[in-house]
Amino acid sequence: MIQQELSNNGFTIIPSIFTEMEMDTILQTIENHKVTNLNFKTNHDVFAIRYFLKTFPNLQPLLMNDSFKKLVATLGTNYKIVKAIYFDKPVKANWVVNWHQDLTISVQEKSAVEGFTHWLPKENYFSVQPAIQYLENIVTIRIHLDHCTQNNGALRIIPKSHYHIAAIKNLSPAFLEEAQVCEVPKGGVLVMKPLIWHSSKRTENQQKRRVLHLELSNMDLPKPLIWAEL
Repeated sequence: MIQQELSNNGFTIIPSIFTEMEMDTILQTIENHKVTNLNFKTNHDVFAIRYFLKTFPNLQPLLMNDSFKKLVATLGTNYKIVKAIYFDKPVKANWVVNWHQDLTISVQEKSAVEGFTHWLPKENYFSVQPAIQYLENIVTIRIHLDHCTQNNGALRIIPKSHYHIAAIKNLSPAFLEEAQVCEVPKGGVLVMKPLIWHSSKRTENQQKRRVLHLELSNMDLPKPLIWAEL
């Protein structure tokens, strides 16, 4: 069912995977941890924590509960987390995310491999746009640590748009009218293909929208490339 919805529409919402207590434990752990390597930091508010599972290895057993394992099993065989990011939209640093597709992956080292382009060095890894088959294979699971509604930055998605590998200028007004707001309760997940067109508006109700963004794949990268977070 999940595989079919991902294939047909590019996304699906599962409202209950984690308990509120599990989500609160994750949030409390983040709050108590003095993070030293951040991609973004303003007014003492954390926008993103990359390498999340390596930063908080003690949270892995909690995240990999039975419901999450069953969800991953529905995706296919040997799917593993290859990227984990914590996102926050703090009140003091609110922003719009324009329409886009997620077109890059993270690897440990740079190497000239056919089909891998747009290399960018990051703090501890390299960002690169891989050959299309790798992007088509990835599944993103966004774990919502807060109730997420259209008023606090819920993701907007254009169903079936993962079939349109096109420039943003080709997204016509009629195409954008198909956008759907993905409201997800605390402890629920949004499962999506990274090639689906998505965006989010500013938070309008002064409530946080904290999310764990996990990308999973069951493909090995061509040698000598290695997933940065596997």
